[in-house]
Amino acid sequence: MRIEVHVHGSIFLGRGVRLSQVEHALRPWIEYLDVDTIAEAHSIEREEPGIQFDSRERTVNVCWTGEVGRSFQARLTEAFQNLGPLTEYASEVEVTYYPENGEDEFYQMFVGPTPEAIHEFRRQCVVEDLTGLLGRHLGKADVEQATALVNQLFDQDWATKKITGEQATGSSTVIPLHPRNKHLH
Repeated sequence: MRIEVHVHGSIFLGRGVRLSQVEHALRPWIEYLDVDTIAEAHSIEREEPGIQFDSRERTVNVCWTGEVGRSFQARLTEAFQNLGPLTEYASEVEVTYYPENGEDEFYQMFVGPTPEAIHEFRRQCVVEDLTGLLGRHLGKADVEQATALVNQLFDQDWATKKITGEQATGSSTVIPLHPRNKHLH
């Protein structure tokens, strides 16, 4: 069974990263699409640029929609794991699946040079989201109290991962999102 998926985000690369390195890292995704280069990985939506390497800005910009099967998520995860060591710092990529039943599935994928960089970027995202949400309803002191708790929880989570060895799992992380967090064009 085929399903439509949209992948959207920008991944920030380290200095000196070349197109050949990016394509090698993204090989699991490229092979899944049965193409040879990212330039050939066209989106089924005409207005979307697909997968683009920008050497000047040192980014891989993704705005791609395609029809995929069950193994796509594993291939995408593998590609982002490969790309992680080429990044300068962690980035977020949104992945949205559109099954026929209308129950869209939303995921955040984080790509970064190390598990710690991803963990810190996730912390930053949560603190920013929480500050924006609570700042509309509560005073500054209350928002600071809530963000302090979030920071404490992230510190505890990282300490637990260090003890269990879980933080060494790689250069990408996948997190399911609530449907309201959907990227809209």
